[in-house]
Amino acid sequence: MSGPTPLVELDGVSLSRAGRPLLDNVDVAVMPGRIVTVIGPNGAGKTTLVRVMLGLEKPDRGRVKRTPGLTVGYMPQRLVVPEHMPLNVEHFLRLGGRVGADRLRDLAAEVGIVHLLPRPMQALSGGEHQRVLLCRALLRDPRLLVLDEPVQGVDIGGQAALYQLINRIRERRGCAVVMVSHDLHLVMAATDEVICLNRHVCCAGHPDTVSRHSEFLALFGPEVQRAMAPYTHHHDHRHTMHGDVVEQHHG
Repeated sequence: MSGPTPLVELDGVSLSRAGRPLLDNVDVAVMPGRIVTVIGPNGAGKTTLVRVMLGLEKPDRGRVKRTPGLTVGYMPQRLVVPEHMPLNVEHFLRLGGRVGADRLRDLAAEVGIVHLLPRPMQALSGGEHQRVLLCRALLRDPRLLVLDEPVQGVDIGGQAALYQLINRIRERRGCAVVMVSHDLHLVMAATDEVICLNRHVCCAGHPDTVSRHSEFLALFGPEVQRAMAPYTHHHDHRHTMHGDVVEQHHG
């Protein structure tokens, strides 16, 4: 009996621009309901990999297969709104597609931004801005959610809260999530699978396995493994949506 079919599958994908290799013989499979995080140094091809997944870039070699009719929600790194543009959060979200008032409010409640709907986009904090972009990515009810540096510009407490929110969305909706990140701390505890990319796939698998892999350590150094230790334990606390720590007591 065969298992589930990947939503997106890359087989031997290579891509060069102006004679410079961006991706080299990359194999990736994104399974339904999984959180996959792509990490790597600057210039490793992370954004290019996402663009190939989404069909925005065509590889020179290899095959890209997507589930027919796959709906994708995309969250960019950050969106700069001109300072003097009169655009509040609700109007910004409506630019993403036709959506009724009730559904818009339900989506805003799902990511904790109902109170932000009348606020100008320019007045948002880093964490609030990223939650608005995440809400916009959910407008199409995606089966695949692609998040490019979702915690950029967010403080450490807010990062933990955002990763917890992403996991709740995955559990509630059953969608797959592909995250691109250069952060190696909280993200390693917030994913099912890690793909370590440096134009080719250096290593891939469960975060615990990848963090001990020789190519991972060669790229990031053994001190990174030590730095990640506080974030890979079993937590005895949780974070509120604002990043505050709430102790959990076990009977």
